[in-house]
Amino acid sequence: MNSTDFTRRHESDWLRLQAMIDAALSTRRRPGRRAGASAPGGDAEFPSLYRQLCQQLALARDRRYPPHIIDRLNVLALTGHEALYGSRRGLWRAIRNFALEGFPLLVRRHWRLFWAATALTYLPALAMAYVVWSQPQMVYSLIDPQQVLEFENMYRPGRAHVGFKRDADVNFMMFGHYIQNNISIGFRCFAGGLLFGLGAVAALVFNGLLLGAVAVHLTRLGYAAQFFQFVVGHGAFELTAISLCGMAGLMLGQALIAPGRLTRRDALAQAAHDAVKIVYGAAAMLLIAAFIEAFWSSSRWVPASVKFGTAVLLWTLVAGYFLFMGRRRAH
Repeated sequence: MNSTDFTRRHESDWLRLQAMIDAALSTRRRPGRRAGASAPGGDAEFPSLYRQLCQQLALARDRRYPPHIIDRLNVLALTGHEALYGSRRGLWRAIRNFALEGFPLLVRRHWRLFWAATALTYLPALAMAYVVWSQPQMVYSLIDPQQVLEFENMYRPGRAHVGFKRDADVNFMMFGHYIQNNISIGFRCFAGGLLFGLGAVAALVFNGLLLGAVAVHLTRLGYAAQFFQFVVGHGAFELTAISLCGMAGLMLGQALIAPGRLTRRDALAQAAHDAVKIVYGAAAMLLIAAFIEAFWSSSRWVPASVKFGTAVLLWTLVAGYFLFMGRRRAH
């Protein structure tokens, strides 16, 4: 195939690809454009055309076609690369902006619901702690005796492991287990909001009751040091994220109970716009919590004093993040 036939055969594809590239780049440079909005990858044809172009450029160079053809294809390849991968950079930029500014701003905007969700966890925990401390047998009203025995074995002093017994080579397996467990708890707190908020309230209260019962039962047995050095490190991320998921669930419930002048459907859609973003942020925190739980909390080589000191630092960082991050943008 000579250069003329080569050009005639692929000219329509080059023109179509050029139009996609021009549209993507012009939209991206427009002031006020949302990050990622002009990604040509949204057109299923673009990646295929771009791959074909790269193959055609290599073929043109190998066959030593005239320089004007090779230069044209080379320019198309460079601008196509910018259009395709620049949109991905825009996505990462949007994620970074959400993490550093959007997420904490969103939580502060709905701070009343956050503290309501937090109270629905910690107040039942304190109440159950008092009940179990006064009447130890009440722990069995909430937790199955076999589960109580498992908790006692997990945190018994003198064990070679804190928490679940495992070797280092299965830490990644436990990491996956903790991710699944954490996400399932967070999802129940969030999805329960669709039951006019009652499901979210029930999930938060139950988690609080369970936390208070287990903590006081193990403390009465003298296992407090083992228990708290395991939970305090990842608790900064996990417990806060669960409250955030419950907060998002309460947002849905509030929209259904008091939609105002909107229909319940429209009010729910409006509330879900912010609630889903909060769940995204909470899911990232649960992922961090699972990593700490799998590789740090259960380790015996780290002194308890270091774990408690690290826990203080992590709680301070989480609190500072939600209190101060994004304030410059808000102003």
